[in-house]
Amino acid sequence: MAVHEILRMGDARLLRRAEPVQAFDTPQLHALVADLFDTMRAAGGAGLAAPQIGVNLRVVVFGTGQPIARYPDAPPVPVTVLVNPVLEPIGTEEQEGWEGCLSVPGLRAVVPRFRHLRYHGHDPHGARIDRTVSDFHARVVQHECDHLDGLLFPMRVRDFSRFGFTEVLFPEGLPGAAGNPAPRGD
Repeated sequence: MAVHEILRMGDARLLRRAEPVQAFDTPQLHALVADLFDTMRAAGGAGLAAPQIGVNLRVVVFGTGQPIARYPDAPPVPVTVLVNPVLEPIGTEEQEGWEGCLSVPGLRAVVPRFRHLRYHGHDPHGARIDRTVSDFHARVVQHECDHLDGLLFPMRVRDFSRFGFTEVLFPEGLPGAAGNPAPRGD
């Protein structure tokens, strides 16, 4: 459909709590989903939330079904549209991992996330989605759903010695790409 400009950190629209979708299987919702995927793919992202393109609705898309350059070591995550998501951590175990964000270009940080997670919501047609996931899949869902509550990954950073510009942290390229090691402190 269309590639949209991705709002960047500092834009007040990224700090709002998004509104629930009230009607499923509408042309407007299907167009939004298509635009989110087009925009995410054009930017090389792992996911995108509606607020990142200025639409204040609880809709996220994520997954590529194959590895992507931004996270070369990560396993593929299934292509998913999640409307009105609810996240339920399974246990309290957290896992730290490097994250970036299309709304925070050029920066990366180690962010703690729940390692195991159940999420549920709906697809654009209104069919229920209910999955239990772990590791990178759980990280992606948590990251994208944070956008629905006005949160950006820097707000979750606990150790600012592991936060910085991607090209400074990874002068040889991202970890996993062509065998590059993780930066010190990881």
